[in-house]
Amino acid sequence: MNNNDILRRIRYTFDFSDSKMMELFASAGQQVTRAEVSDWLKKEDDPEVKELDDEHLAGFLNGLINDRRGKKEGPQPEPEKRLNNNIILRKLKIALNLKDEDMLDILALANFRLSKHELSAFFRNPNQSQYRQCKDQILRNFLHGMQLKYRGKDS
Repeated sequence: MNNNDILRRIRYTFDFSDSKMMELFASAGQQVTRAEVSDWLKKEDDPEVKELDDEHLAGFLNGLINDRRGKKEGPQPEPEKRLNNNIILRKLKIALNLKDEDMLDILALANFRLSKHELSAFFRNPNQSQYRQCKDQILRNFLHGMQLKYRGKDS
């Protein structure tokens, strides 16, 4: 999945306005303009679309965590320079204050079955033998399940 698609899906799920999107970026220390947000949210076939880099998506997800859970005391975490689906899934889990069962329920809403052991493998240290790479299909189904849970079935 590309970063722009992830940003679009999260915005749609929570019905964020452009102002709210800019506020989430700012919460993580990234100043972005309404034009930048607009360019990132355009469809892939639009000639005006701009690619959202990993660092900006990480900043947005950190801002979502701050918005949903409150800012941590002390210095804010630096946004990652490189993201993968495992990190994105972890940040969504933290932002939405989800337990493993909640995440499995969200995946089930999208008719995607996963065991608790398979899910926990995504959150392990990459050097551990049980670590598994989160595939696009799993992240896509999780984002779809989030949409069904937080926005409703008729969306």
